[in-house]
Amino acid sequence: MYKKIILAVFTVIFAGIAKGQNFGDIYQKSIPDAKKINYPYLREADVVWSKRYFRMVDLREKVNHPLYYPVETTRDGRKNFINIILEEIKAGKITVYSTLAGQEGVPTTYQEVESLMGAVPHTETVQVDATTTRIDTIQGEIHPEDVKELLLYEEWYFDKKLSKLDVRIIAVCPYYMGVDPELKKALHKSLFWVKFDDIRDVLAKNEVFSAKNDAQRISFDDLFMQRRFNGFIYGESNVYNDRMVNEYLPGESALFEAERIKNELFNIEHDLWEY
Repeated sequence: MYKKIILAVFTVIFAGIAKGQNFGDIYQKSIPDAKKINYPYLREADVVWSKRYFRMVDLREKVNHPLYYPVETTRDGRKNFINIILEEIKAGKITVYSTLAGQEGVPTTYQEVESLMGAVPHTETVQVDATTTRIDTIQGEIHPEDVKELLLYEEWYFDKKLSKLDVRIIAVCPYYMGVDPELKKALHKSLFWVKFDDIRDVLAKNEVFSAKNDAQRISFDDLFMQRRFNGFIYGESNVYNDRMVNEYLPGESALFEAERIKNELFNIEHDLWEY
């Protein structure tokens, strides 16, 4: 019993130490004042091939955790990707666009985004006593931690001037994966589209956690530009109005199709060279 008490005390003390405090930095960090690096000028004549793809990034994968964590703002002000974007939308600093059918390309509001994330009033039956119940209206709250996927819309192209296959992200669409409070069913729905160029400035000013070196942290903009994430092909530009892979192939077959498209993209660059 005595050993258990000592162990519990040490556990509490260790947890308090591990949580840590923000006592400031020993040197001035440059990321809060950083700016995005503009793309080099690209002439139409230099693009000899291009194709657009949709790529799904699952934030639950270990390699993608720097985009998902921390789910709450830390003492030193570090935030995850979705909280950065939501704050910018709420402040009216960036424009986001609806993903609803028939409203693609139409600007949407922060209130509509909140509604899609479950911040809508719903009723609950409350037991007052053994024989009496009442119905209360509960205002829903958003849960950014339930945004667990990002859909990237990107264009791959071959630049003959630089003789390389390159890519630029055009837009980002977060996917909400919460639970319907009334139907108690899992949800999987897109929230909005945001142009990647519109958020690069704010992403460049927010750092990403590095597990190996606190002195070599990069910004979210660096993470995307350096392709430090993992994703799979979700769709490609096609004659069928850019339909997604899962719209014409189910389950496991969709994964094989995504892998086929990825290999096809790799072979395009590989086949341009002679060895």
